[in-house]
Amino acid sequence: MKHRAIKRRNVVIGIGATAGVAAVGGIALNAGAATANASGSGDSSLVFDPDAYTELTTTVTDTEGTEHAVTYHFWKAITYVSKPVDATYQSLNVSVPVEIDGTAVDASNAPILLANSVGGYMPSSVADATGVGGASMGGGGGGGAPSGAPTASTSASPTASASASAPGANGNTNATGGAMNTNQLLALAAGYVVVEPGARGRGLKNSAGEYYGSAPAVIVDLKAAVRYVRSNKGRIPGNVDRIVSAGTSAGGAVSTLLGASGDSPIYDRHLKEIGAADASDAIFAVGAWCPITDLEHADGAYEWNWGTNALSTGKQVDQTVSKDLRSQFAEYQAKLRLRGLKGSGFGTLTARNYDEYLLKQYMEPSATTYLAALSDSDRETYLAKNTFITWDGEKATFTWAGFLTHVGARKKTVPAFDAFDLSAGENNEFGSATTANRHFTAYGAKNDTTGLAGKRVESDIPELLNLMNPMYHLVEKVNGKRSRHWWIRLGTNDTDTSHVISANLAARAENLGDEVDHLYYWDQGHGANTDPGDFITWIAEVTGYKKAKKK
Repeated sequence: MKHRAIKRRNVVIGIGATAGVAAVGGIALNAGAATANASGSGDSSLVFDPDAYTELTTTVTDTEGTEHAVTYHFWKAITYVSKPVDATYQSLNVSVPVEIDGTAVDASNAPILLANSVGGYMPSSVADATGVGGASMGGGGGGGAPSGAPTASTSASPTASASASAPGANGNTNATGGAMNTNQLLALAAGYVVVEPGARGRGLKNSAGEYYGSAPAVIVDLKAAVRYVRSNKGRIPGNVDRIVSAGTSAGGAVSTLLGASGDSPIYDRHLKEIGAADASDAIFAVGAWCPITDLEHADGAYEWNWGTNALSTGKQVDQTVSKDLRSQFAEYQAKLRLRGLKGSGFGTLTARNYDEYLLKQYMEPSATTYLAALSDSDRETYLAKNTFITWDGEKATFTWAGFLTHVGARKKTVPAFDAFDLSAGENNEFGSATTANRHFTAYGAKNDTTGLAGKRVESDIPELLNLMNPMYHLVEKVNGKRSRHWWIRLGTNDTDTSHVISANLAARAENLGDEVDHLYYWDQGHGANTDPGDFITWIAEVTGYKKAKKK
């Protein structure tokens, strides 16, 4: 998909102008804002005000290059809990199309796209947004500056507004690796309701010096946002039983977690603490791009995938550590007893056959699709530069070793996620109120290089891992309230994570009987989203939505 300009047009004030303008003026909260004395999820502060919007108009260029004039109602900075820790992050925006290309539409029964902008497990906010697609990392006061380096790519601008270009493969992430606004804009132009929740994230610190955004804050907040939307059925536009979550990188991980853990009781205490609405937090479908998840096993999966690839400096990582982690992955993978996707021809997936599975199920089909779309001359040029590929005129084939050489340098050192020196963003994500960074795997703690007295993980870590891992809800405690529809995407050149992670997620979901649409983008890196139009169409298909009704 070519980069397409998405232009911003004039802004007009609609019904409820007073409330809308008050909200836009800062992080002064819109309808549904919490009050200091709010004490329960049934509190009137969690009632959505249908009239408190601003009317905006924008032009969205779709993936075919056609421009669409979209007028929509915009609700800003609605606090979605009655006892917020920090309303700067615990608030959401709602965008509802009312006119598309001059025709009035009724989105009252449209799917709801719940699009998070989480990246690197950093905080995200809608406080400074001026329209759809304006959520970003941080935003507008409240709390101290986040600490700890994010692990996601930083190849794109951190801003995501309606004036941005529709991003292609590697222009789809903000500064912390979270998603930009392509999905939101295309969804709005398709007649869907768009909800953009902010969420607390790692590194936030209050005036007492305590951290308040570490795990499980991000997933608790997103669940609370879903509960707010569902509790306002009949008031908030859209079909609250057809909520589709979307996110990239860490945002993809929490999107899958949101889908896997619907209504799980292990979050009840945390949701009660912040005054979440008394409603379901189950969602209908999941969209996840390059999800970095299953963190307690991610180091092993990463080494299995990229262990023999050198860093960009040309230096090999410690191969003793790499081999240890590969062995751990082999044990874990064997215990999962996952089967390959239907039609793959693969039974149980193990460390011994996973390379061949990835080749046949994902990599070769991805390369084939890419090459088939090229002109004859461009294909000839590409194949001349990439001699590891054999092309028979219809299909691309190659070896796993050839593929690894083609991808080249690995992004992360070893261990990739639970760093011995506690330097990884994930170490920060599993910090406590008083400790910025902590180990979350036994291997990481045992090999700590920071001088910790105890060489073991702290007692609360196992529970936190369950709270943060979608595989817990799909394998250990199979959740009957999970999403049954999964859209999963990853770039073949993405070395921010292991290809095994998303493939395991896809395999487990399908093994459980869920509908899975999973593929890899050829030669694309972290944050790639080269088929956003297909995702919007997929939403309509799985939700049974036909078209925005004309008024």
